Amino acid sequence: MTNVTIYTKFLCGFCDRAKRLLTSKGVAFTEHDVTFDKRLRAEMAERSGGITTVPQVFVNNTHVGGSDELAALDESGRLDALLADVK
Repeated sequence: MTNVTIYTKFLCGFCDRAKRLLTSKGVAFTEHDVTFDKRLRAEMAERSGGITTVPQVFVNNTHVGGSDELAALDESGRLDALLADVK
C-alpha cells in the first residue's frame, strides 16, 4: 500500500497549501510537525537529501519536494498517477 508523509511546521502557509491539495485529492497522509522536534527535523533532512525547508512531501519513499513541486506535479497531471494507489 502506498503512503504519503508530509513534514510541516506550525503557521506555515506553504504547508497548509500542500495539505489542502492532498486533501482535495482524497488522499490520507501522515503529518509530522517539526516545529519543536529536532529529531523529526533531522529525519526530514536525511530523507530529503539535506533540505530543511517545509513542507517536504514523500510518496512511499520517493521525495516529491515541497508545496511548489507538489503543485507543479498536479498541474502537469502527474500527481494523480503518483497517488493512484493511495486513495
